[in-house]
Amino acid sequence: MLGRCVPFLLLAFALAACASAPVPSSPQAAFFAATQALCGQSFAGRVVSVDAVDAGFAAAALRVEGVSCSADEVRLQFHVGEDRSRTWVLTRYREGLQLKHDHRHADGSPEVMTNYGGLAAEGSGSARRQAFPADAESQALFLAHDRAVSVDNVWGMEIHQGRLLAYELRRPGRFFRVEFDLTQPLG
Repeated sequence: MLGRCVPFLLLAFALAACASAPVPSSPQAAFFAATQALCGQSFAGRVVSVDAVDAGFAAAALRVEGVSCSADEVRLQFHVGEDRSRTWVLTRYREGLQLKHDHRHADGSPEVMTNYGGLAAEGSGSARRQAFPADAESQALFLAHDRAVSVDNVWGMEIHQGRLLAYELRRPGRFFRVEFDLTQPLG
C-alpha cells in the first residue's frame, strides 16, 4: 500500500515547494522585486539619448549602485563621474510605486532641488516598465524655483532582469535616457 502512495507523496511535496515560493501579486510588485535584486551591486551605464544638453553626462563615467533595500524601499545611487549626489528612491505604497530624486551636497545636506518625483498609480505600467508623472509637490517645487518647464516631467524606469536597467526623463521638447548593463556587475 505504501508503495502506491509514494508517487502521490512526492507530488504533494513538489507542489508544496512551489506553493511556498513567493509570486509577485501585481506587475508593480514584480517590478519592485526586480529592482530589489540590484541591492549590493553596481553597474556601468551610458547615455543613449542624443540631446546636446546631456553632453556632460555622456562624457562621464556613469554607474548605478543599489545602496539600500527594505521591504518597501529601494535606494539606487546614480554616480556621474565622481559626483554621487543623486539617489533614486523607489517606495512601495498601497496607491502604487513612488519615485523620488534625493539630491545631496557633499556634506550630506539636502540640495534645494530635492525630493521631486511622482507616483506610478497601482495597476499602471508593467513588470518591466513604470512611469512616474510629476506629482503636485514636485510641480510646486519646480514653480517655486523658476523651473516651470519641469512641471510636465515624466520619469520612467525599465528593468529587464539580468540584462538592463534604464532611467529616463521625458517632457515636451526633452528626452534623456541612460541604460545600465546588468550582465556585468562592477566589483
